[in-house]
Amino acid sequence: MAFIEDPAFVLSYLRQAFITSDDTGMSEMVLVDEDIEHWDSIKQEREGTPKTRSTSEKPQNLEYGDISQSFDITASSLDWGIRRRTNTAQRLEKLKKERQNQVRCRNVQWKEKSVDLSSEEMAGMFEKKDLSEKKSAAVPQHTSVLAEQLEQSPVHTNNPFIEFSKFDGKGHVGSTATKRVDIFLTMTTGKERNFPLTVVVLATARVQDLIGLICWQYTNEAKEPKLIENVESYCLHIAEDDGEVDTDFPALDAKEPFAKFGFTTLALVEKPKDQEQQSEIMLVTVNVPHSGFSRIQVESLGLTMKEILHRALKRRKGRVDPSGPDYVLEKQSQPGVCVDLDSTLDSMNTMEFCLVRQHRPPGRAKRKAHVPCDAQCFQCSCTRGEVEEETEVNRNMSEMEASLSSLHYKSYRVNMFTKLRTSTIIQLGVSGEKIEIDPLTQHKSTAAKFLSKQKPVSYDADLVAACEVTDDKHGRETFRLTYQSGSDFKHHDFEASSSVATEVVTKINHILELRASPVRADYLAFKERKASKKHGLLS
Repeated sequence: MAFIEDPAFVLSYLRQAFITSDDTGMSEMVLVDEDIEHWDSIKQEREGTPKTRSTSEKPQNLEYGDISQSFDITASSLDWGIRRRTNTAQRLEKLKKERQNQVRCRNVQWKEKSVDLSSEEMAGMFEKKDLSEKKSAAVPQHTSVLAEQLEQSPVHTNNPFIEFSKFDGKGHVGSTATKRVDIFLTMTTGKERNFPLTVVVLATARVQDLIGLICWQYTNEAKEPKLIENVESYCLHIAEDDGEVDTDFPALDAKEPFAKFGFTTLALVEKPKDQEQQSEIMLVTVNVPHSGFSRIQVESLGLTMKEILHRALKRRKGRVDPSGPDYVLEKQSQPGVCVDLDSTLDSMNTMEFCLVRQHRPPGRAKRKAHVPCDAQCFQCSCTRGEVEEETEVNRNMSEMEASLSSLHYKSYRVNMFTKLRTSTIIQLGVSGEKIEIDPLTQHKSTAAKFLSKQKPVSYDADLVAACEVTDDKHGRETFRLTYQSGSDFKHHDFEASSSVATEVVTKINHILELRASPVRADYLAFKERKASKKHGLLS
């Protein structure tokens, strides 16, 4: 304002400032109705013309807009936010902060000593303090309430059933499915025998998990007598509301999920020792080289090795040779040493064996080739019955070898027919686990590329239902592979030479016989129903 020389502009600005800054409106009323003296002379001075009228006369044709002309007030010209701080205020605040920071620091001016001090005086200024008295009179250490409670609490032994605590459902009520069960403890005496132990178990737990949870809660509550540290020594029986055990029904199966049972009152019963020994499942593992292994369940350790060999061959779809076994058992830890078939399993000191084929002696191989042609060959060492028996055994062994070798992976190059009956060359891989189809060629023409396009696919062996030859023309055979897709049976048709097709069909059928999947059983039943229905329509 100090640099503005136009008095009219200053006057107009002041009038406008009074009007806009007064919320009561009084300034506006006063300034609008007030007659402004010397306005004409001021106007003439601004326009540069001489005065023509006296100052006492009122200006003629005077408009209010000429008196208080100023810039229009707009929303953009008003400062609706926080007013921007000036540089002076910012500098003052910065000085204030520096002054506050200086309070925390202390400047010490170093001055040279004016008087020389003796060594005794210097030692008195920095005298060594004796802290032994303070250590003797130290304040006793404060002990927290938690430490006192831990010292006063009894020392609990480790709970051997701690692994079953994860099935406790007391902290999951409302958020996870749980079941509340009252358990009567038959091993307790006195009043505790009449009152059940309430257990909340997760719905996903098995019966054995519930037994472990009961033992864990029983041990935590320090009940007597102490339990055997093995959950397999106990079982759950149905009980009445008064705690009486219902022995007419067997114990709950330990492997079954507890959610399938609707009982709310049960009893924990200790198994008899003989029953506990019988409940232990003994499994003998028989490894077959390049063909996996078989696990055979045995009832006792007094079983002979000959019986175990017979069960292993039966599991592998084979039979024992009456005149002498072609397959023997060896210990897995001692390869090359055959075990005595008349000895018992208990004397073997192991539960893992290996099934190997016994090499035939040279004399026996000649017996196989020598076949008497008529009844005059009485001097021959082997009779017709022995040869027939040998032939039957050899046929059985060859079938078993084919069954065992069919589990090995092998690939074949065959032609596959699409839905439009166009063929494409594929690689058919067959093993005991799955069957794979991989295309080998890619057609160059666009039409053939889309009409006979085949993607790689594999099928699990348990989903395969059948494999059979459907057509034989000029040394080439067409065979069909049937598999289950969803709830329906679908198939793929292949074409190959007679030898390859026969080998593939035989290999897949051996795999289906060994696996005995439910899909194949459903397919055979479906074919029988279809055949009987067709026969009924024809008749």
